[in-house]
Formats: sequence, structure tokens, C-alpha cells
Amino acid sequence: MCLGFPMTVLSGDDARALCERKGETQSVSMLLVGAQTPGTKVLVHLGTAMRVLDADEAQSIDDALDGLAAALSGGDFEQYFADLIDREPQLPDFLRDQK
Repeated sequence: MCLGFPMTVLSGDDARALCERKGETQSVSMLLVGAQTPGTKVLVHLGTAMRVLDADEAQSIDDALDGLAAALSGGDFEQYFADLIDREPQLPDFLRDQK
């Protein structure tokens, strides 16, 4: 399984940017997404910004990662998945009955 983490661009150029996540900074390759303005959220995997995120998507990913960490440590995690509580699982469109 591959995980990407939302990070916030602090400064940089077309090639590299200094990005931050939860107080930790990291130099990130920007070759796939180009230069981004400070404050932009990017999805980082193995030191490379894979794509630009909007604020809502970045928050959803952060919530899911925080929920996973809470579940693995035996803590309460339901609040991190509020969008899934009281909702029936949905099949992807391609698996739904085609009539």
C-alpha cells in the first residue's frame, strides 16, 4: 500500500519546495506539479508532490490518517470518519447493475 500525505508549501520553485506537515518540514520535489504558491496543499509521496489538493480534500485525507492512527493505537476513531457514519456502503458505478 502506498500512502501520500498532504503538506503545505512554504517556499520553493519549479524543482523543489520546502513543505510542512504537523510541524515537520521536508524538501519536496515539485517536478510533477510545478512551482506552487506558499500555502498551497500538495499530496506528497516518497518526497515528491504528486498533485495539488484543495483544502477540503487535504482535510479529508488528514482526518482519515488521524483516524487510522487512533484505531491502531486502540483509541476512539469514529469522529474522523463522520462522512461514513450512518451511511450504507456504495458500489462503484462500474459494479452497479447495468439495466
